[in-house]
Amino acid sequence: MFEGFETRTVAGEGAEIFCRIGGDGPPLLLLHGYPQTGAMWAGIAPRLAERFRVVVPDLRGYGQSSAPESKAGEGYAKRVMAADMVRVMTTLGHPRFRLAGHDRGGRVAYRLAFDHPDAVERLALLDIIPTVEMWERMDAAGALSAYHWQFLAQANPMPERLIGSDPVFYLDHTLASWTANQSTAPFAPEALAEYRRSFSRLDAVHGACEDYRAGATIDRRHDEEDRAAGRRIACPLLALWGAKGTPARHGDPLEIWRAYADDVSGHAIEGGHFLVEEASEATLDALLRFLD
Repeated sequence: MFEGFETRTVAGEGAEIFCRIGGDGPPLLLLHGYPQTGAMWAGIAPRLAERFRVVVPDLRGYGQSSAPESKAGEGYAKRVMAADMVRVMTTLGHPRFRLAGHDRGGRVAYRLAFDHPDAVERLALLDIIPTVEMWERMDAAGALSAYHWQFLAQANPMPERLIGSDPVFYLDHTLASWTANQSTAPFAPEALAEYRRSFSRLDAVHGACEDYRAGATIDRRHDEEDRAAGRRIACPLLALWGAKGTPARHGDPLEIWRAYADDVSGHAIEGGHFLVEEASEATLDALLRFLD
């Protein structure tokens, strides 16, 4: 994976962030989601690197990055994770950059755009709506389909211990259940092996749970504060979502994002939640047209 990319570990704001870096051109930061690592971008990152200087980190708590201890989500608030990314990009010589994020990485990405508007030129968000909107729009069917939002947010050590008893089973079931075909087939063997290695670490399981504890409390509060204050994302925003993914169940994603940002475009892509791996060509095409 990532042929021609170099690897570096860069200090974030209290975490050591593993990065893959390749290509030449304007800087582009790619953020992965749960329960994955930066390996989710392996299928399209080399082609993006033909036009951009691509930086693919593992978020704190995931992959080869460190997983700091945390309580009640404090160490994994998206504000904290966004600060990691700003520190990493500044250290690499990129104080301003283009940004794309999927799933939890998308939540880090839009928080980064709110908190550090001067850093983000263009923002692409894959298969998410704002965290506060997810909670407010979650009916019984939504709660069943997104059960992990409630489960992972339970107090330590309940979810950590249950997942830790068979982390690979939990990971594979989670990945398959969010694809259009209910299968792990869309995931490249090398990437799937990396996801399994990462999620077999007890500190990574804890980090993922803390990520969702923050989503249920701190991240939701930050969204509510921005909404109440009328703060908006100023840079152009591209929203892409799977036709069989999560946002499509909660209303029109473009209409939802236009309540938070000034310049919003986007469309659905045939597939499930994992756009980059389930529909790589369509996703790559949309990203290239927007990021260029």
